[in-house]
Amino acid sequence: MGAFLSIARITAAPGHDRWLVPPCALAIHLCIGMAYGFSVFWLPLSHALGAPACTSLPDALIGSDCDWRVSDLVWVYSLFFVVLGLAAALFGAWVERVGPRRAGLVAAACWAGGMAIGAVGVGQHQLWLFWLGTGVIGGIGLGIGYITPVSTLLKWFPDRRGLATGMAIMGFGGGAMVGSPAADRLMAATGSPAATMLLMTAVYALAMSAGALGFRLPAAGWHPPGRPQVVAGGRFVPLDRATRTPQFWLVWCVLLMNVSASIGIIGLASPMVQEMFGGRLIGQPGLGFEALGPAARDATATIGAAFVGLISLFNIAGRFVWSSVSDVIGRRNLYLLMLTLAALLYGALLPANPALPLFLAAFALIASMYGGGFAAVPAWLADLFGTRQVGAIHGRLLTAWSTAGVLGPLLVAWVRDAQLAESIARARIYGPIFLMLAGLLLIGMLAALAVRPVPDRLWQVDPAPSAPPPEAAPAGAAPAHWGWRLIAWAPVLLPLLWGGAITLGKATAFLG
Repeated sequence: MGAFLSIARITAAPGHDRWLVPPCALAIHLCIGMAYGFSVFWLPLSHALGAPACTSLPDALIGSDCDWRVSDLVWVYSLFFVVLGLAAALFGAWVERVGPRRAGLVAAACWAGGMAIGAVGVGQHQLWLFWLGTGVIGGIGLGIGYITPVSTLLKWFPDRRGLATGMAIMGFGGGAMVGSPAADRLMAATGSPAATMLLMTAVYALAMSAGALGFRLPAAGWHPPGRPQVVAGGRFVPLDRATRTPQFWLVWCVLLMNVSASIGIIGLASPMVQEMFGGRLIGQPGLGFEALGPAARDATATIGAAFVGLISLFNIAGRFVWSSVSDVIGRRNLYLLMLTLAALLYGALLPANPALPLFLAAFALIASMYGGGFAAVPAWLADLFGTRQVGAIHGRLLTAWSTAGVLGPLLVAWVRDAQLAESIARARIYGPIFLMLAGLLLIGMLAALAVRPVPDRLWQVDPAPSAPPPEAAPAGAAPAHWGWRLIAWAPVLLPLLWGGAITLGKATAFLG
């Protein structure tokens, strides 16, 4: 088994088609991306027993005779992204050392195994077990599963790093787009959240294992056509040295500010659009949100959900589009563009009654740049430090995501609650929030401006052979095996198209 999982076993033979590797990355990211869609379980789980709600978090954790509150359940969402960042930082060097096949299988075991334990917790109505399995063990699978495909694709696409990371991380954004409607339909069919989670566990275990087993690494000396050798014999900055450079911490700050300025407000997308526009959403422009009756509020809630679907599509598309743009204009320039543009968009929304089309366009772009920021950062790290240990460096950088996952929502909630405490109309409470978020983005822009190339003295030469025999390292392009490409890509593209069609159908309600 050790030999089967070894890096030597998965080193690609001459002529291997590199376009067979991205579907393996997507298979893993589409599964772990369901972390974004777990809210589909909150309401069903909050009335699973039909009993009175738990009165406190300790009662919910240790009791089994009261219904969990949504506020008890959403801790799993926080655990996902805190543990993701910690696991990526802790296991990043291990991922580079053991290779993507072994790391991918461990990620599958943790993510699917954690969901299975969480399903037992749901079935036994033990919240602590749900937290432990889904949030903690599943979160470890998230962290390992997030960095493994990205590191692998960067090695295969040194000439198109933005495209490579965009392909992988687009899958993470699309995981909820596929998993949420699938879970909704399975719960309707089975009548059981626990059974639904177990069924999804089986699918995720199979898909992630297939992706892990399909991974290959380039042979020493391999390079894309027309490019110098970049895989072996090249230069890189070692992990411990890289994480002590100003460049690493400046990029860490950029990611922190970009995510903090988006994650909190996107999490409030549905109530925000309802509170800001009120009756304007349903053809009653004279009525604010407070004046709407129950039926009208239900109608605006439907539109709010459609708005969430719309920005999720732009979040996913932005991961691919913006990271690909970075191949043309450069990573630093991309972040300067995105951060400046997002700050200006927040500024354009400061008036108390922004036009609905402007609001829609602004948040669609902000959501796309939120996704683009995630997708382009591994490529930026590869530019700065080389690809040799980029998975480990990226893992440590993701602690910025964990920090932002706490900081962003807390800041937004604090300003919003302070505005409501002063009895300010709900349509006007978001102006100060937008101003604050624009300020965070400007801090990120200043950090991006300060990033400079890493000094030559910090680099070292990869000890791998620099000139392998020609037959072991073909310089030309691998032939395009279109039949194999179709077989490899269909299992990941078809679910994405299905989820995209459902999300787009819901989003048309907002446009209508």
